[in-house]
Amino acid sequence: MHNMNRIFQRIAALAVMGAVVVVGTAPVARAQAPEKKVKDQGEYDIFNQTIKDATNPAAQIKDLDTWVQKYPESDYKDDRQYYYIQAYNGAAQPAKVLEIGSALMARDLKNVFKDPKTGGQQVLTVLYLMSVNVLKLPGATTEQLASGEKAARALSAYVDEYFTAANKPAGTDDAAWSKTKSDVAGLSKAVLMGLATRPGADAMAKYRTDKNPANCKIAEEAYTKALQQYPDGAAIAYGLGSADICLYKVDPTKISIGLYELARAVAIDPTLGGTADPKPIEAYFVNTYKSYHGDDEGLAALKDAAKANAFPAADFKIKSSSDIAREKEEEFKKTNPQLALWLGVKAQLADTGGEAYFDGQLKGAGVPKLKGTVVDGKPACRSKEILVAISDATHIEISLKLDAALTGKPEAGTEIQWEGVPSAFTKDPFLLSMDTEKAKIEGLKVSPCAPPPAKKGVTKKK
Repeated sequence: MHNMNRIFQRIAALAVMGAVVVVGTAPVARAQAPEKKVKDQGEYDIFNQTIKDATNPAAQIKDLDTWVQKYPESDYKDDRQYYYIQAYNGAAQPAKVLEIGSALMARDLKNVFKDPKTGGQQVLTVLYLMSVNVLKLPGATTEQLASGEKAARALSAYVDEYFTAANKPAGTDDAAWSKTKSDVAGLSKAVLMGLATRPGADAMAKYRTDKNPANCKIAEEAYTKALQQYPDGAAIAYGLGSADICLYKVDPTKISIGLYELARAVAIDPTLGGTADPKPIEAYFVNTYKSYHGDDEGLAALKDAAKANAFPAADFKIKSSSDIAREKEEEFKKTNPQLALWLGVKAQLADTGGEAYFDGQLKGAGVPKLKGTVVDGKPACRSKEILVAISDATHIEISLKLDAALTGKPEAGTEIQWEGVPSAFTKDPFLLSMDTEKAKIEGLKVSPCAPPPAKKGVTKKK
């Protein structure tokens, strides 16, 4: 089973790599914005030092701490929080990013950052970094996850508002600006999908540790809910498929849904959103399908159907190799009832308890009419025993003991039908003897016996 936590971690890594899209272009505030003033030269110096240490997160955090201690009340109080978020992001402290960002969001970011030149960029950066950092928290609390989701949704809504021609930095061409917009929108969606699948990924991780199928059920419910929200999520479909295949061990009906969702993941994006090597993903799906179904018949049609719809129809079912074998057996019984009957009897006779089966259930009991091919007669002429093959035309399986001798020789290769009573059985070589009346044998053909060779005359000596 593919490790869904690895997929989740990969999504987080891609998101972090993309952070430079926003943070790399974050504005550097001037020491004295028109509407704000530092209290004295000391605050001015701390402010400037904070800006200078922007590439050294640890040093910048110390600068900010000093600033807060010496000037708890400042016109730049909110800007300080903004710099804290950037510094904590650079210092790999995601919990602090979410803590400060949540407090700012509670006050409405647009009201906090009102500067017409830098406010929009600051709002975008706060939302972006909160979205990125929630994915860096493997043990995130419910509150942290809620904050991250709120930020990601707000970021998604803010994309169109921010990425306008008026906000495009000087020297940035339209294509680059459009790509940045697309990257930010994609990041917000990736974060929301990651958060939606996180309960499922965590549950499957627990299952791999404790092997408790109850965790697979939790994962199934989480992935189902996530796929309903994001039907185009290949990684989500793959997670749901894996959870249902896990549940197959306790609920065989789950295998069909599991294979369907694996097929959907492979059909729409076997890289699972750029988080996985497609070859093992496809191999896992194909091998699982063939192992259950018996071969790859129907596999292409399954992928086509799964690509068209996120969920299968309510009555969807993939036949197992056992299902197919049973159907073939039933069809065989309908088209070849006598042969099917014999094969069932023969299988029990050939089994380890064959003698006991014969003595306890078959000997002396009436057997429905059977059909077979004459191989030979004993004796060859005026036979009182007919040797018959059923499974194939040459292998003797039954000896018919007749109530009276034939008038001639039974013709080999003739197909006959009869009713008889089993009277004896040997397992090695396999042979079932049955008593029957020659008058009740249908289709039997008898050839006249060849006359005995004429005796040669004896020449007497003179």
